[in-house]
Amino acid sequence: MISNESTEMYLETIHVLHQEQEKVHAVDIAKRMGYSKPTISEWMGKLRKSGYVEMDGSNILLTEAGEAIATKIYERHILLTALFKGIGVSEETASEDACRVEHYISDETFQCLKAHYSETISSND
Repeated sequence: MISNESTEMYLETIHVLHQEQEKVHAVDIAKRMGYSKPTISEWMGKLRKSGYVEMDGSNILLTEAGEAIATKIYERHILLTALFKGIGVSEETASEDACRVEHYISDETFQCLKAHYSETISSND
């Protein structure tokens, strides 16, 4: 399976949930994403088949490949949210917009934004 927005959203959600709690179950993902448990189960099957997640009983774990994608997307989300808030966008809108942009921004553009943002922070210290 090629990584796409839906795949990235599921992997990022699992990643964030694992930061908040030790074990992640399908019901946790369903609650966070607002989807039904059958939809989550279907997606977990797809992600397992693609090598992005594995199961330890009912605990959902990211594989190395899944973690790499999730970490990349989550980093984009955090930085873009901060950038948008920094220019005056409300927290909620900044997070929602970051969630959309994080999937489509090129690696080159993101790396330039990251470098610029880091320089801006350094020069303000």
